[in-house]
Amino acid sequence: MYPEELVKPMRDELTNAGFKALYTSEDVEQAIAKKGTTLVMVNSVCGCAAGTARPGAIASLGADKVPTNLTTVFAGVEKESTQKAREFMIPFPASSPAIALFKDGSLVHMLERHHIEGRSAQMIAQNLAAAYNEHC
Repeated sequence: MYPEELVKPMRDELTNAGFKALYTSEDVEQAIAKKGTTLVMVNSVCGCAAGTARPGAIASLGADKVPTNLTTVFAGVEKESTQKAREFMIPFPASSPAIALFKDGSLVHMLERHHIEGRSAQMIAQNLAAAYNEHC
């Protein structure tokens, strides 16, 4: 488990942009069960989370259509909520960072780590904006 002083700025980057941090299984279940669209950002301490995933997810919020609910879990830190979120992302294997879009409780779009690595924040934002356009 990573120390709180290390992960706090990484979590704050998302929560300051309007994402709600989910800490328990119940938090995740309630978030995904909400009507409308829910974005779940699986945060991570890795470089691709800092360099492209978090900035891309935040930049995507400038799109014409955006998810109703913005949420985040932190892999390697909030193990309970991350595990529960990943259960909703099946059949995709566990991946961090990752970004999932749910509509009325069903997974409709998924960015796994291999879709994030080597791509710019702008590319991540454009990918998410296209998904929002289709599902939000």
